Amino acid sequence: MNQILTGLLDLSIEARDGDIGSVHDVLFDDESWTIRYLVIDTGKWLPGRKVLLSPCAVRAIAWGQRQISVDLTREEVKNSPHIDTDKPVSRQYERAYFDYYGYPYYWMGTMRWGAVAFPPVAALRAVGGKREPNIPNAAGERLPVDPNLRSAKAVMGYHIAATDGEIGHVEDFIYAEQDWSLQSLVVDTRNWLPGAHVAVSIRHVEAVSWEHRTVRISLTQQAIGGSPKARESLAPTDSPIESPRNQRPRSLA
Repeated sequence: MNQILTGLLDLSIEARDGDIGSVHDVLFDDESWTIRYLVIDTGKWLPGRKVLLSPCAVRAIAWGQRQISVDLTREEVKNSPHIDTDKPVSRQYERAYFDYYGYPYYWMGTMRWGAVAFPPVAALRAVGGKREPNIPNAAGERLPVDPNLRSAKAVMGYHIAATDGEIGHVEDFIYAEQDWSLQSLVVDTRNWLPGAHVAVSIRHVEAVSWEHRTVRISLTQQAIGGSPKARESLAPTDSPIESPRNQRPRSLA
């Protein structure tokens, strides 16, 4: 089923032995347009620290309770590799992270999640359990950065450039629960079609200018305006189509 991405924000995270915080942001891979990490604010449990959680850890999402259950313990999360979420994620950190949890690397293979099409469940962790993280501590050491990981919250607000001019901005994303792939951009076209929020398929994204905060779409303004209404692309009404961010997606036209 398809869901609105901002429906994930602020959901509480329940480990096997207790609460560990709530979803602060989402990092997606702009090559495959796939959600790779949930950025978790650990609140009072680990003050001042944010951690990353891979969809591989997710057991279930209880939309009614606004809760995500993960197949991890609080101790596992506490001891996971530290990261400064205000800086780009390095590939070396990702290797350490996936080694620590025993997940296969998603970037090695021909499918969306490496050798498989869907996030591997906990039962498929690497044989032999977790391996020790390998994060260098040498002062000033430069780590290679993965430029393909993007903050979903940062991209919301990017201008939409059609083939014949600007038309609105990125309001949200629609993703598929099964494989965590981004399916569509939710485009707010109110500058051109008052009140309209339309779902434009990711396959129409021609380029993204991170410097100019613009997404170029290979469609005309008229074609974008005629795209399906965002609500029509979502799961049934018991799913979270109400965004924590100003509650706006509930009124998508």
